This record gives sequence, C-alpha cells and structure tokens, in this order.
Amino acid sequence: MIKIANEQRYHLLKCRLECPLPGVEAHLRMAPIDRLKKNEIYKPNENTRVSSVLILFYPDEGRLHFPMIVRPQNSGVHSGQIALPGGKKDEEDEDLIATALRETQEEIGVVVDRSQILGQLSHLYIPPSNFLVYPFVAAIHQKPEFVPSVQEVDELLSIDLDSFLTNQIPQEREIEARYMRAKVPCYELNGKIVWGATAMILSELQSIAHEFL
Repeated sequence: MIKIANEQRYHLLKCRLECPLPGVEAHLRMAPIDRLKKNEIYKPNENTRVSSVLILFYPDEGRLHFPMIVRPQNSGVHSGQIALPGGKKDEEDEDLIATALRETQEEIGVVVDRSQILGQLSHLYIPPSNFLVYPFVAAIHQKPEFVPSVQEVDELLSIDLDSFLTNQIPQEREIEARYMRAKVPCYELNGKIVWGATAMILSELQSIAHEFL
C-alpha cells in the first residue's frame, strides 16, 4: 500500500466528509441488539438535549492518532465508559462546533481552532441519556500536550488510526452498565472495550476512511 502524507490524508478526509455519509447503515453495525429490536421508539423527543464530540487527528512519530477518554466512575449514565472528548451544548456556545472545541479544551487541555475542523459525521441519538450527539472531525499538525481534567477524565487513550482502520474487527462482549446488561458489539482499543454510541460513531469513521487513510 502506498503511504499517503498526512496533509493529503487530511485533504481527502475533508473532501469525503462533504459527500453523503453512510449514517444509520454504519451505526447499526455496532448498535446493541436492544436498539435494533426497538429502533422505532429510539427517536429524539421534546426533552432531548444536544451535544457534540470531537475526533481530533494528530501526528505522532509519523502516524496519525486521535484521543479518547475514560470517563470517571460515578459520572452519570455513561460512568466509566470510553468516549470521545465532548459534551452538552451550553447557552453561551455559538454553535455545536463551539461546543466540541470548548469541551475538548476543558476535558483534555487541547485548544483547537475552528479553521482546523474538517467536517462532521452523522448525528446520533443516545436513548439512555436522551442526547442527540453531533460528531465533528478536526486535524492538527503536531502532537499536542494533553492536560486531562482530573474531574472529567480517568485516563487518556491515544488511538493509532491506521491500526484501528485495518485491524479492528467488531467483537461481541457482555457488558454491564447502570441501565443494561447485555452482549453488545464492540471494539477493543488499547485494551479497552468501546461500545454503544461511541462505537457507532467510530463505525462510520471506519466506513468512510478505510479506503485512503
């Protein structure tokens, strides 16, 4: 396989994000079976809140990576789970891009400029927390100095993009959360099990990026 320079990869991904996305088709590959059975009731409602997350690419020793976080125990519905940096939209946020950038700075200490946003993936409804999440994708040109929030991050993970795209085959594991216990499709990244909405978002990334990233 011909190695593509990071700058070109960023450009190709930006172009791909401007085209139609696989959306639900990619999400459902990593959806818990309960969601598949009851998909018709899993829709936003009048009480649904909006949030955004950020997939942030950066180079490390010539390879692209992106950060993920382990949420603290006893931190709400998604306590202890593996997630992308992000959170709910605040009133002062200009838009959902501003939310993703603010939350990324607050959670992992990395300042990302709006001009470094490449695009966004398909939004996704999360029934347990009643959030509609909007995933954005950004790219920076050097490895950042991470400063994880002690209140919001138990551990920071650096995920090798090429390894994720080429080696990750969905698995099934039995998991137990506050709201469910079930066997679910998942990825194993850096020794951690990634499932639920985060795995569904990464499934869409994997779908569109494996051809050239």
